[in-house]
Amino acid sequence: MGGHPWFYFVGYEPDLNAALQKLREREFRAGRYNPAVDFPDFPVGPDSPAPGARHGSIEEALEEADADGTRSILDMEGVGEAPDYGVVAPLPEETLLNLFGTQRPTREMVEESEELFEALERGQGVYIVIYDGGQPSEIFFAGYSFD
Repeated sequence: MGGHPWFYFVGYEPDLNAALQKLREREFRAGRYNPAVDFPDFPVGPDSPAPGARHGSIEEALEEADADGTRSILDMEGVGEAPDYGVVAPLPEETLLNLFGTQRPTREMVEESEELFEALERGQGVYIVIYDGGQPSEIFFAGYSFD
């Protein structure tokens, strides 16, 4: 079976790890992760199904998901400087330029990119700071599940 893409837009905050941890907690509490839901739907929005957490903690969900992973942001435990398993890392500047023609992409640019997920590896994640009017406005987290 192939990996499954996941992605989220959240409000910008300078502390990227804090933004990641808040997102992980939100998605855990909503129950939008495997095995609570086999294949969570993306994009996640205000009307997305939220069956509620089916585990006592994110760690319990990760343990039950086993090698498949949660097919969600829960698989990403922290922020890193370079791509690695279980972390989100910045999309390299060269890749940003190749995909968007700028190092400060807008949400529209990211949403319309058909090539973005080709730059991602299974079990790894990236983040992109999204700009609006030249100012950071959101953080885009994306990746592929392990399975």
